[in-house]
Amino acid sequence: MLFFFIFFALFILFMINSMTNALCLQKEIPEERQPKVFRTINVLMTILLTSTYVKILFT
Repeated sequence: MLFFFIFFALFILFMINSMTNALCLQKEIPEERQPKVFRTINVLMTILLTSTYVKILFT
């Protein structure tokens, strides 16, 4: 189950990053602010995926 969840988490992060890129292009976010946007979204998604794994693991 661990390998499935890791694969699923990487797929989700990839999809979120592609949607974030589309958002940056659509909203014309300046190049210097884009790394901060990507970092914030990736950290939040990693926290969400980790807490979901822990919840599944202990229930």
